[in-house]
Amino acid sequence: MISLVSPRSTLFTILICTTACLRAHLQADNPVVDLAYARYRGYYNSTSRLNVFLGVRYATPPVGRMRWQAPQPPVLKRTTIIPATHQPPLCPQSGAAQLPKVYGFSSNLGDEDCLYLNVFTPPSARDLPVLVCIHGGGYGLSGAVHDPSDWINTNDNGFISVMIQYRLGAFGFLSSADVAKYGQTNVGLLDMRLALEWVQEHISQFGGDPLRVTIGGESAGAGAAILQAMAYGGREDHLFNNIIASSPYTVTQYRYDDQVPTGHYQAFARQAGCLVGDNSASPQTFACLMNADTNTLQNASGVVSTSGAWGTFAFLPVIDGHFIRELPSKQLLEKKISGKRVLTGNNANDGIPLSLPYVETTADFKTYVKDTFPRFTASDLSRLLEIYGSASSSHDSFGALYDTLGDRGLTAVNQSEFATGYQQTVFNIFAETSFDCPSYWLADAFSRSNGKESWKYQYSVTPAYHGADLTAYFSVDTATPTEGIRHAFQKMLGSFIIKDSPVISIQDAKGGSSDAIVPENSDGHILWPMWNSFSPMMMDLNTTGGSLLYRNVTEHLAYWLRENPGVVNHLRLANAYSWEGGRGERCRFWREVGPRVPQ
Repeated sequence: MISLVSPRSTLFTILICTTACLRAHLQADNPVVDLAYARYRGYYNSTSRLNVFLGVRYATPPVGRMRWQAPQPPVLKRTTIIPATHQPPLCPQSGAAQLPKVYGFSSNLGDEDCLYLNVFTPPSARDLPVLVCIHGGGYGLSGAVHDPSDWINTNDNGFISVMIQYRLGAFGFLSSADVAKYGQTNVGLLDMRLALEWVQEHISQFGGDPLRVTIGGESAGAGAAILQAMAYGGREDHLFNNIIASSPYTVTQYRYDDQVPTGHYQAFARQAGCLVGDNSASPQTFACLMNADTNTLQNASGVVSTSGAWGTFAFLPVIDGHFIRELPSKQLLEKKISGKRVLTGNNANDGIPLSLPYVETTADFKTYVKDTFPRFTASDLSRLLEIYGSASSSHDSFGALYDTLGDRGLTAVNQSEFATGYQQTVFNIFAETSFDCPSYWLADAFSRSNGKESWKYQYSVTPAYHGADLTAYFSVDTATPTEGIRHAFQKMLGSFIIKDSPVISIQDAKGGSSDAIVPENSDGHILWPMWNSFSPMMMDLNTTGGSLLYRNVTEHLAYWLRENPGVVNHLRLANAYSWEGGRGERCRFWREVGPRVPQ
């Protein structure tokens, strides 16, 4: 971590500054940008040594007649300078209420006028690469709430970060034939696209280079990044070069007019008082929604979003035939995707907390499979039971909870620090279908055989449940994971953004400890080969040493947490195909049945 210096420094520091240094300090005291449609004044954070601009508008308010319409560039023209010093209002939130509150899931009222972004930039930035972060949250939660300052500082203030917001829940992903006829489907994805176009037009005003843009995110943010790379059949619009996809959430994705999204549209309209009987196919229903009170619509979105099975969200991206044309499993196999490079990973326990936690018996398991995959054929079900039954000798409870080693012994199919037996099988199936296998498919799509470049990793630092890696890169005011693994991980991600490769020095990978274990190359850097579909190697990011603390999360979930002193980085290369008893083969199965999942 670099040292921190205030712009209001001592007389001695001022005297030794060059002219460029003095200009940077003046800029830091009064950071103003002129974007033609508006001027914004941010503020200088003396702790991070970054200029921060919060709440910069990138689109006209999507309210009134702009509901469920494609976003438009802002037309605001004001002579006064707009303060950009406070967090923008969150978009209406539509959470999964049945999930444990400890993970932060909730449904709250927001503001439809929410298409803003935050920019974090060094005061003297000039032609720096840019990271555009798309937040996660199941396409129904969260916003531009994360602070990337530590991540930027760890990389010597070598890049700029843009944190964007987009419409969520029914406001961003309402879908039916009516919506397509009278409005626009996938408007949340179109919001992201407009934000990327905003970066191309305006990021140079903040010191960024529009030719060196990385888009990235975690969970739905990573899934959305994939969909941006798939947009218009993989058309290359040169909006970004690189993609960071951490646990990419690849949702069940239907056609815009399929029975499932249409049913959610009808339920939403009925909850909002805009549906009489079951007749939603009329301009009156859509017109009623366009004119409805925002709180009524927000409550309707929240109710419908949380009315499904455990961990599911009702309003999600759909195949609209234009922006999104195919299932990810199919289009990634065809390698029809834009961008040049990808760094993608999954967490060791990604199935927690979104998958059903009450599966104990064979009957429970079979019911779960049939309910979760209703379009499976009898042959599909038989193959699934065979594949997941053969990964271990037994599905009975094993008693003790502990993480698997990945390349030997019991596998994540039915063993982890959260569960064993059939319960863990359910956790693992959800993880592999939603996060792990999409990460594999993305790495394949960007493999060198396609003229692109990709690297793959697994984040295995306990507890490594879904989202646990967020504090490793958004680490301001966090205590976990350890500083050593935070430093290494942030350096890897930063190197990918700045140098187009996550390969870092051995010293950085060890995180300040000579006892750390990392794969070493002869040139002073770690050994981390690019992904090769024929020999797929990934980096396993973990720690070892210290003491283990058993921590209860809920009455159903608990995990072991490594604590200092003595915790050191433990990084190693592994064959991703044979990992966890043959995850590569299981991912091949999920790709084959993708049209019936669909994903």
